Amino acid sequence: MSYDSKFKNKAIDEMFKAILLLKNEEDSYRFFEDLCTVKELHEMSQRFQVARMLDKKKTYTEIEKETGASTATISRINKCLVYGANGYRSAIDRIKENEE
Repeated sequence: MSYDSKFKNKAIDEMFKAILLLKNEEDSYRFFEDLCTVKELHEMSQRFQVARMLDKKKTYTEIEKETGASTATISRINKCLVYGANGYRSAIDRIKENEE
């Protein structure tokens, strides 16, 4: 692994390995419904939706109105897109490739 995460540990490694073994959307729903609360799932999906909208150059006002995310959350995600570990960027770019 070339990326040196601040959070890396054996338990997280095992969880990520399990996620990578999920075969389809149904597997993902089943796993994440067991793993997360409904609120956690909604918060994670909202953050990713915000990241995608920022990538599409939507304004904070547009994003806040459409997603219900606070400007603080939108700002934090924007910082991740600019200065973060490129997790959002990689996922967004891969989705764009699949959409083409």
